[in-house]
Amino acid sequence: MKNRTLWTTLAATIGASFVVGAANAAEVLISNDIATSTTWTKDNTYNLQGQRYILPGATLTIQAGTVIASDVGGSLAVTRDARIECVGTKLEPVIFTSKADVATWTAGNPKTGTWRASANEWGNVTVMGNAYIGKYGAGAVVGNTAAPNAGNYANMEGLTASGSGDTRTFYGGGNDLDNSGRFEYVSLRYGGKVVGLGNELNGLSLGGVGKETIIDHIEIMNNVDDGIEIWGGNVDLKYVSIWNIGDDSFDVDQGWRGRVQFGLLVSGYSIAGAASGSGFCDSSVEMDGAEKSDAQPVSTANFYNMTIIGQPLSGKAGTKYRDNMRAQFNNCIFMDIGKEVVKNDNTDGEATGGQTGYGYNGTLSWIDTWTTNYNVYSSVNPFANPAAAYTAQKAGKLIQYTDSVFYNNVNAAAYTEANSRGVFAAGNNNVLAAAGSSPIASITRGPNVISGTVVVQPVILLDPRATNDAATSVASAPSDGFFAQAQYRGAFGPNENWLCGWTATDAYGMSVAPPGGCATACPADLNADGLINGSDLAGVLSGWGSSGASDINHDGTTNGADLAAVLSGWGNCI
Repeated sequence: MKNRTLWTTLAATIGASFVVGAANAAEVLISNDIATSTTWTKDNTYNLQGQRYILPGATLTIQAGTVIASDVGGSLAVTRDARIECVGTKLEPVIFTSKADVATWTAGNPKTGTWRASANEWGNVTVMGNAYIGKYGAGAVVGNTAAPNAGNYANMEGLTASGSGDTRTFYGGGNDLDNSGRFEYVSLRYGGKVVGLGNELNGLSLGGVGKETIIDHIEIMNNVDDGIEIWGGNVDLKYVSIWNIGDDSFDVDQGWRGRVQFGLLVSGYSIAGAASGSGFCDSSVEMDGAEKSDAQPVSTANFYNMTIIGQPLSGKAGTKYRDNMRAQFNNCIFMDIGKEVVKNDNTDGEATGGQTGYGYNGTLSWIDTWTTNYNVYSSVNPFANPAAAYTAQKAGKLIQYTDSVFYNNVNAAAYTEANSRGVFAAGNNNVLAAAGSSPIASITRGPNVISGTVVVQPVILLDPRATNDAATSVASAPSDGFFAQAQYRGAFGPNENWLCGWTATDAYGMSVAPPGGCATACPADLNADGLINGSDLAGVLSGWGSSGASDINHDGTTNGADLAAVLSGWGNCI
């Protein structure tokens, strides 16, 4: 049999097994914590009963194609010194969702479904690690210090301890190289839980998670609280899609020192009629430095290739800063932001009694943070070796916006702070795009949804590919082993849409496929040499044009576009 036929047969077999497996899987109730290493397989579905923990020393492995469909309140938390190996693929993602979502799938096919205005249908996934956190002052554990300390820890928001001796909810420590496992090609849908004021479950919660943890190709669709919230640690994230969040899409705090590349944030709503922050969107990116603001570590972030789409009528800030936060946004798109693109909120007084803000106790003022080089480290409560502790930023200023496109941000105050801080100075290579020159291929919004004075225009269809001013950039990310060198602005190149195949966005018909289609065939050991590598791709190429060729991109014809679909998808499935 020719390689092309093998490829096609394999793709059809894998795809069919994913659909059939999901439709016919037996339900396994998860009623106890996971104390020994365990594997969840795609021939079952799993229903989390209440708050379940992976305990120290245990590893939970979740096979590609596994569906975890839970009841209200069902959640999963990875404790310190436990691991999760949750690795899906482009063809077979791991899906955490609710039973109500599964009920909308056609014949149990997880690549179908219907978007609903809902959240709180199960809980969330929380990962807790041993990396440094900046948690000191009001609301902190007694004994925490303002200086970096391996003994500093905190109790995870949204988790309820069984008593004063319950350590399962702790995060933080002194190991920045901590490894909590892998979380790849994972879709989390319709989650959240409100425990109390300022105490809620986010779509994905990360506390004190270390650098060796891998988080890659993650989707959050609908959540009552934040999409992803990070407290401390220094974990990096790549390929992140966050839609229709009831609070902030991306939220950081307590000294997170990390990098993000290729992120799509689409503001909207998860629950009709809810308040902003509990079902209707708040800021796209909310960022707190440390608690208190003179503590270390202080959050220091580097964002590349973000596409940030706000709400144009009565949305909130695009990027909001508090408590000595430092962040760089490079090669990004900021569009449809309803209020300030850059907002100095100064301090967090919502849940912790106020954290004193910029300039407290000898720390940098807000203005000075914009003009201070990335490698000028604070002498207030410092690390012994600050250069080793703060590695996310490689050049530039502690706060900067460079090589980015700003479009259709029409609020009267949209650029007030940005202009005051010199965002549009010539050397920053930022672009104020003209009306009608959208930086993405297309966006379609549905009818207005109103809650009090807040009006949301939900995005119902998106083609996020870079166009016009976003199609090229002056510079690209540094070559540091994490960032990819993408010579465009925003999260998607002119001819790619990495949402294809594995996201709810794709399954619900909210995302437009790229020109070559949404390739579903993934690499496999086609030449039977025991390895999955470039030799298998060579086999596909050598067999192209044979009678085994097929309509890979499902456009009704078998031609060169099918080969293009294979090539564009290579490397994205394994």
